[in-house]
Amino acid sequence: MSLGEVSTNESPLQFPTDYPIRVVGRTERSFRSRIDAVVFSHTPDLTQDRVSERASGAGNFTSITYTIVARDRDHVTTLVTALVATEGVLMVI
Repeated sequence: MSLGEVSTNESPLQFPTDYPIRVVGRTERSFRSRIDAVVFSHTPDLTQDRVSERASGAGNFTSITYTIVARDRDHVTTLVTALVATEGVLMVI
């Protein structure tokens, strides 16, 4: 393997690591509770001080950022897959 090349089984990140995940959806009453349920089921030790929420300028969309402590690449992949499959989610960044 050459310098700068990473195999598909390796990650350039060192785990555990802080890993921000942003979830975007249309603003609606139950959006936050649905997303919280998914995130907290995968990261039960996450505290509210590591979660932030922001509305878009017109208020049509909500962005919630969770800074999790990722245990490994599979942890992140599993969480993102679950979030993408959640009703109301338009984007996971």
